[in-house]
Amino acid sequence: MKKSLSFFICLIIIFSLSSHIFAADIDTVNSVVNETSEYLYESVPNPQVGSTGGEWLVFGLARSGADIPDEYFENYYQTVEKYIKYCGGVLHEKKYTEYSRVILALTAIGKNPAEVAGYNLLMPLGDYEKTIWQGINGSIWALIALDSGNYEIPKNTNANIQATREMYIKNILDNQNSDGGWSLSGEASNADVTAMALQALSKYQNDESVKAATEKALLLMSESQDENGGLSSWETENSESCAQMIVALCELGISLDDPRFIKNGNTILDNMLTYYEKGNGFKHIKDGTVNQMATEQCFYALVAIKRFNEGKSSLYSMSDALSVSVSDSPGYGLFGKNPDVQKMDVVSPGKTFEDIIVHRNQSAIEALAARNIINGKNENMFDPQSTMTRAEFAAIMVRGLGLPVKGNSVFADVTGNDWFFEYVNTAYCFGIIKGVSDTEFNPNGTITREESAIMVARAAKLCGMNTDIGTLEARDVLAGFLDYVKASDWSVSALAFCYDNGILPDDVMEIKPKEAVTRAEIAQMLYNMLSLSKLI
Repeated sequence: MKKSLSFFICLIIIFSLSSHIFAADIDTVNSVVNETSEYLYESVPNPQVGSTGGEWLVFGLARSGADIPDEYFENYYQTVEKYIKYCGGVLHEKKYTEYSRVILALTAIGKNPAEVAGYNLLMPLGDYEKTIWQGINGSIWALIALDSGNYEIPKNTNANIQATREMYIKNILDNQNSDGGWSLSGEASNADVTAMALQALSKYQNDESVKAATEKALLLMSESQDENGGLSSWETENSESCAQMIVALCELGISLDDPRFIKNGNTILDNMLTYYEKGNGFKHIKDGTVNQMATEQCFYALVAIKRFNEGKSSLYSMSDALSVSVSDSPGYGLFGKNPDVQKMDVVSPGKTFEDIIVHRNQSAIEALAARNIINGKNENMFDPQSTMTRAEFAAIMVRGLGLPVKGNSVFADVTGNDWFFEYVNTAYCFGIIKGVSDTEFNPNGTITREESAIMVARAAKLCGMNTDIGTLEARDVLAGFLDYVKASDWSVSALAFCYDNGILPDDVMEIKPKEAVTRAEIAQMLYNMLSLSKLI
């Protein structure tokens, strides 16, 4: 009996210590949430529609309770409206997680995803076959998005199979691996995917089959932790795996000091915080640098902990979402744009050219020509398929952003007698262009697709857009193109930014990075960027 009593006392001490450890972390969590919210707000002044610097950032900030001005969320919502109008309501032909991600962000700021610029973003999730085309990811995020606002699944008359919540739950359960986890493909379970599946199933624990699947997955995740409490995905220990499991535990109502998830006195939170660089966000791997994607995921994981600790609704249960009212007169430009960037007014209404009638880029060309941003080869002909010189490109970028003349002579091959002298020097001064060497610009050289992408990305940053995109995310964006490996290393991030934001069309199979870009293509790129930047 004495042994039993001693064992019982030891258990009490262990549980008390673990609770005390977590209680001591409350101040740390709150402090890091505050620091990281400030960092994210300042580093991404204008969130766009995208997986990084977009929905997850907005979602995390909105759920954090941080003192973020309504203007920030208003600006994002207007960006979403414009983007959706531009896309005709089609965020992606195949990746329906795009809809789920935007639904979560809109729900978090109190906006109705069923009424965005005349489109119902919930409708695609009513198509079961198309939603699960991506595999398990489609079902997981469809459930999380639909449950975030307790949305009914719309009747999708175009669907071969009308989706139900039960179908998505069954799809997740049917894809559980024998070890208890989930993966995007194959039998080797992945920590991130398993944690996300747990998040999706968290609200269905009254179902015995769901409960059993959950317990089996929790056992696997406990066994998968390393000696320091960390987790790995794709054979790499990283912060995001910790973040996703933290969210899963919070959604399930399981405290982080649950003994199953403490290894050598370390919780998953303890491990995740080892990736934190004070005031500068989180790293993906411990010997790496601060990473935007890792920072956003770790941030909303901390928000999940904060909400759990304060007894608030969970991260994805948004009955207490923000209420952001959108101004009818938002003005122009994005919050945080360079003050020298100006909106160009229409000065030649109805301007067009004979050789662009019914051309796929006609609207973009006409919109720029009406503002004297781009000219034709003569009064009546635009010559859409010809190439553009580096000097011509500098000129339309400077005019497109309404930049004032700045800078002195920089390049030996750009002299005061050249018509493009002021344009080149101004574009150089604002960091839009660079020379082919320290002393030469090569003004008459043609622009390639990868060169145009990096120059447009630099201009977009001046306009207030978040152009930061990590190497891994960039490769993921470009992996669908047959020739993405042909792109120069220095252009990969810019190309990914342009494709991810719809500045370059992703309805083609090849990037053709080294080929000269046409005048019509450049006009469309500039028009798309100015539209996203609220400058046209």
